[in-house]
Amino acid sequence: MLTTEWLFQVRIKVSKKLSDSLRARKLTGTSKEIYKIADKHGTVPVCTYDAFCDYCSEAEENGIDQYSLYDWTKQVIGDPEKKKKHIKSFAFYEEDSQIYEETLAKSLYNDLLTLRENDLIEDLTLIDSNPSNNPQPP
Repeated sequence: MLTTEWLFQVRIKVSKKLSDSLRARKLTGTSKEIYKIADKHGTVPVCTYDAFCDYCSEAEENGIDQYSLYDWTKQVIGDPEKKKKHIKSFAFYEEDSQIYEETLAKSLYNDLLTLRENDLIEDLTLIDSNPSNNPQPP
């Protein structure tokens, strides 16, 4: 029987103040701790809003017809309420990869868990690439 190996991603939600520090790479306090943990695992926190903006910019440079989520993503970044939400959300990337092996994801998650338990991170999520476990974008 063929089995499928799912890939994973770790995401965090933080305060606006912490988001500003992470996005500017002002490594003090909690932002320094997050980057230290990310570096330990060979990952980097990427702001979801910034990633959406980069996706739209790339699509506009290369022709939006090649980017199936362009319209949806452009609407999200143009909506002030959604911007407020996504600017405080970060995913951890391993190099350019948004998803990675379960071992890495769980280890990263467990290290970040201490910051969650101390209320330094508002939310911490481990997501797998199995479509039945996650809502799919339009």
